[in-house]
Amino acid sequence: MGIRLLGPVELWRADGEAAAVGGAKRRAVLALLALELGRTVAVERFFELLWGDEPPVQAKAALQGHVAALRKVLAGSGFTLTTRAPGYRLDGDTGAVDALAAGALAARAAETTDDATAAGLLQRALGLWRGAALAGLPATPLCTDLAGRLDEDRTEALTAWARRQLRLGLGHAAVPVLEQSVRADGLREPTAALLMRCLHQSGRGADALRVYHRARVRLDEELGVAPGPALQEALAELPATDRPGRDAPSCQAPDTPSGTAAVEPPVTVGDLPGPPRGFVGRSSEHPWLDRQCGPDRTGDGLAVVTGPAGVGKTATVLHWAHRVAAGFPDGVLFADLRGFDPAGPGDPAQALGRFLRALGLPEQAIPEDRAARAALFRDRTQGRRLLVVLDNARCAAEVADLLPSGPGCAAVITSRNSLEDLVVTDGAALLQLAALPSADAHRLLERLLTAERVAAEPEPAGRLIALCDRLPLALRIVAARLAARPGWRIADLVDELSDEGTRLAALGTQGGAVSVRAALTLTHHHLPGGARSLLALLTVHPGSTTDPYAAAALLDTDAEGARHALGPLTAHHLLAEQTPGRFGRHDLVRLYGSELFARFAPERQRAAFRRLVDYELVATGLAVRRINPYHEPFRPAGPGPRALPRLGDVRSTLAWCHAEEPVLRALVTAATDRGEYERAWRLARSASILYYGAGRVADRLDCLRVGLRAARLDGGREGLAAMEAATACALGSSGRVAEALPLAGRAVGRTTPDDGELHIHALSVRSSMAALSGDPAEADRIARAALALIRASGLREHAATVLSNAAAIKVVLGEPVAALEHARETRALLSDRPTANAHLWAMVSEALARQALGEPEAAERVWREALHLCGSSGNVRLHALARRHFADFLAGTGRTEEAGDQLRAAGELYTAHGDVRLAEDLDRRLAGPAGRRTPAGPTAIAPTPRARHGLRLA
Repeated sequence: MGIRLLGPVELWRADGEAAAVGGAKRRAVLALLALELGRTVAVERFFELLWGDEPPVQAKAALQGHVAALRKVLAGSGFTLTTRAPGYRLDGDTGAVDALAAGALAARAAETTDDATAAGLLQRALGLWRGAALAGLPATPLCTDLAGRLDEDRTEALTAWARRQLRLGLGHAAVPVLEQSVRADGLREPTAALLMRCLHQSGRGADALRVYHRARVRLDEELGVAPGPALQEALAELPATDRPGRDAPSCQAPDTPSGTAAVEPPVTVGDLPGPPRGFVGRSSEHPWLDRQCGPDRTGDGLAVVTGPAGVGKTATVLHWAHRVAAGFPDGVLFADLRGFDPAGPGDPAQALGRFLRALGLPEQAIPEDRAARAALFRDRTQGRRLLVVLDNARCAAEVADLLPSGPGCAAVITSRNSLEDLVVTDGAALLQLAALPSADAHRLLERLLTAERVAAEPEPAGRLIALCDRLPLALRIVAARLAARPGWRIADLVDELSDEGTRLAALGTQGGAVSVRAALTLTHHHLPGGARSLLALLTVHPGSTTDPYAAAALLDTDAEGARHALGPLTAHHLLAEQTPGRFGRHDLVRLYGSELFARFAPERQRAAFRRLVDYELVATGLAVRRINPYHEPFRPAGPGPRALPRLGDVRSTLAWCHAEEPVLRALVTAATDRGEYERAWRLARSASILYYGAGRVADRLDCLRVGLRAARLDGGREGLAAMEAATACALGSSGRVAEALPLAGRAVGRTTPDDGELHIHALSVRSSMAALSGDPAEADRIARAALALIRASGLREHAATVLSNAAAIKVVLGEPVAALEHARETRALLSDRPTANAHLWAMVSEALARQALGEPEAAERVWREALHLCGSSGNVRLHALARRHFADFLAGTGRTEEAGDQLRAAGELYTAHGDVRLAEDLDRRLAGPAGRRTPAGPTAIAPTPRARHGLRLA
């Protein structure tokens, strides 16, 4: 297993497969630990790594969650992640971390006098690089600094290797990598000097001289300095025949005979529109364009800049093009293709004609046929250094004939469409332009309104930026409106924009010539029918993101139909795939969709909402079956959804629940508000079962309270009993037993044995609440009644739950034999679903029972199996509880250090789960009398009365 940092951060298993580490922040934590292998990294340094100077309030909890997840991934890897004051430490083999291995190889090479051996070592070190170091990590100053140091190490290794090659007489082998390095950083004089020497050794003195002059010009333009000793010495080593002058380059092109002028005249920069006024930001996008299409590029010279309407694609590219135009001696060509113009797109043949005239061809020499013009354009751009800017393209077919063919040429295309065909067929680099960062949006507003006016109303200014979705077009519109009304405060316009019903109307100039709505409408007109419908129908979806299955339900289609609708919306940046399979949208797009939805007939609106709720009911029912295989899922009256998520195991089920939870909770509220009371309480009840493993205790209670209100409004006995039992269960889980008991009692009172599963579930919850309130005898009596009903009726949905609860109660009553019997029966019932909640709880009870029976070896086997299953299932709460109980067991056998480790791990899991109160309780148990950490002994980690039993509460 190894950790790779010299490129994207990755963790590779021994079988050669990459392990799933997680998101950018978690990979950053792993990277810092690996770079500091064998040394403790302070918590504060992680905060700086992940959030810079502004860590959030929950930074410590978030970091603990990342560490806990990394411990799981690193298990069995040869790396050990431990908590060490004042932070965390990773130990393992330095050779398994590519950055450390590369450093060790370079150090060995530096100590070697034999050039061939040193070159071999350095080549091995360079071979470990797979791209830019630490790629894909958060753009904090510390991450940037760490990546910069590693890239500096690579440059030093590369130049050391090239020097050894030069001494071996193999300078030609180093030329390609040195040329790439100089293109990437032309201000590094020693590298340029080394390239000159390698070129000279290869018999390319003229090329060596060109390297010198390019470096001289760049040093003068960017730093205002002359070449230093390194370049001067390399120049002096060139033969006199290769040096026409030390300070002035030859004006003669290498392939042009002396005294012969070029055939085609150069193109002037006048073809490019003027630079955008008031431009700010895009500090990372411009260097990207430099790398892909600039005069000293390292890319292939073809880039597509894409993004939503109003995001500033044209302004960004024009600002960049004016900055680099001087680096294209043959000039710049520009064409607005009007791809989304209501009058129709521009004609590529006309653009070709204008390009050919700009290249010096007379009108009579330009053919009428588009294909002939394209062939002539390709011929005339060979051998030139030319920049072509194609603005507002609609599709790849429009731009194919307008791309120059010379290797010295570059082309940049802007489009609302992602133009993925160009990426596939022509190898174009793709830059997706997002809304401005908050700081840049603030600077733009200051530039448009004056800094004094913005500073006078800082809070309204921030709110105005947010209401504009940080889109440059929207910000320019509101600034123009405020500039035309000097008597208005920013707060006045914020009040107007805060009304969602009129916001889009307010984001337009007087007369509506320029507006956000108009820009969105132009995009909307180019969408296929399914995508247009979905943009409107998403109005009834209350989440910030949606998935293809919900989209299929809204459209009443299958997964393939949903993908055909989501694709164009994503390609035109009306939706953004924020994480794989989850699509989000800006507020302004949401409001535009709402306007479209309002045009639908009321019955069509109601039908779409019901399809969405019914889909979520069926999907949550399937998810619940992964946790309780005997759960009877909801079956809608109609044909039901035509696409459902694939939930392979408990872990993937809980991951789906975590992503979908805000949608479920919001839908329960929306269904209640729309009068769909039965759908609301059924969805709340189904979602409640999933909350236990997925966390979010407060959200679970909020969802259930709305569901309980819907059940009361519905008035049915089944809904009331089901929601009272579910709400009581959640209250008991969060420690609010006094509130839970009356609800559980009412649920039992509303049902009879004739109600079957509903009555059994109510008895099970009432039994759990009795045990939590300190009355195990009453809990046992109710549990026995529930068991008797199960055995008499053969009903199975709640059998495992009741049995696992009964086992836990018997443990509390000091009846380990009965507890073991119930636990083994539960496990037999769920033998094919070992990660089901009831099975895991039964394992906890079995382990506790075996401890009480004096079977420590058997108990430990069960504990370790339970921990493994909890970890593999992804059920964080159960995993934390099992670790806590196992710590009690270890402390009782005198293994205090192991017990402390288990308690600390449990605390991190509780924190990740959102149970801060339980995490703090464990911290107190691990602390000494003065609040200092102490070795975990039996006294320090003695179980509380509540911690001794393993009651199943969900």
